[in-house]
Amino acid sequence: MIDYDARLDFQVRDYECDMQGVVNNAVYQNYLEHARHEFIKTLGVDFADLARQKINLVVVRAELDYKTPLVSSDRFWIGTRLEKLTPLRFVFFQDIYRTADQALVVKARIIGTALNERGRPKMPAEIARALTPKAAVSVE
Repeated sequence: MIDYDARLDFQVRDYECDMQGVVNNAVYQNYLEHARHEFIKTLGVDFADLARQKINLVVVRAELDYKTPLVSSDRFWIGTRLEKLTPLRFVFFQDIYRTADQALVVKARIIGTALNERGRPKMPAEIARALTPKAAVSVE
């Protein structure tokens, strides 16, 4: 299993399912977004504070591969990993797993950036710090 930066548990609600009885494809994006928001809060990133500074975090590309469906009442979890893509872009690798059997449900790659008040990319210090590789620790 992949080494994630964060894990968040969920449960499917009835109204998230379509007429076929499975979670609607668009709902998975809501799940992924919530997991990203919860994760970046742990990094000290405050959406409201960034908005007051007229800096907005935005998704510029979302790639989702649907593997197996979830149904009402399924419990599942999302693993999230954040990496620097370019000096101004970052990527969230996110996977959704059904808890009961650890089946991979969705594999996602979400590319984001931050935009200033003129709509130009600007990397907030909080995000830049989170994207800085951790120093290697030597154990002897």
